[in-house]
Amino acid sequence: MSELRLSSIETRGVPGKKRYAMVIDLRRCIGCDGCMTACKAEYDVPLGVWRTWVPYRVVGTYPNVRKQFLPRLCNHCDDPPCVRSCPVGATYKVEDGGFVLQHYDRCIGCKACMASCPYNARFLLPKDRSYTEITGVVDKCTFCHHRVIQGMSPACVQTCIGRARIFGDLNDPNSEVARLVATLPTQVLRPEEGTKPNVFYIGADRNLTEHGRAVYNPPEVLERDRQAFDNHKA
Repeated sequence: MSELRLSSIETRGVPGKKRYAMVIDLRRCIGCDGCMTACKAEYDVPLGVWRTWVPYRVVGTYPNVRKQFLPRLCNHCDDPPCVRSCPVGATYKVEDGGFVLQHYDRCIGCKACMASCPYNARFLLPKDRSYTEITGVVDKCTFCHHRVIQGMSPACVQTCIGRARIFGDLNDPNSEVARLVATLPTQVLRPEEGTKPNVFYIGADRNLTEHGRAVYNPPEVLERDRQAFDNHKA
């Protein structure tokens, strides 16, 4: 197996540098969507798009069925393809902390970052959004950078009633996230992409890591799959 690419802006284990990460314990997630609501309120996210979302699938055999949730957000990768693909330097990685952020004044809305993101974590802010000056540019989760630098937790973490989301500095061995990653089996999404994400899951189904994976497919593939499903039902 070839080694993963080492990014010049990676903060993994760098002395004196923070590397913020999120651990999501799926054993605790109840699908209340409080995280989604808090994020919408914090950023006034337009209808139809999300910085964080919680897809689910139903598992088991009736009547013994249950929902299996998989909270999603930007993974703030150590080697983010969105940073490499941006032609104008609008997407960048913060050296101390590892946040992947956006210079909105530089973004030209070309969607190159959206196409390169393996997690479908980015979206375009609509141009007809009259209640803000930021329009026609790409947006995404920021790990609530503005809150973290003031010593607060991200909005989704603070509002999680089951404490399914834990946030902290992975470079600090005494932090809760570092302890969880070191002592419990964790999993990241799409490890084959080599992006080295900083969102870790506890209790993920290793046989079907990403339910709703079809969300990565382009529209024509989704339409083909829909037609195949309809033909199968007929």
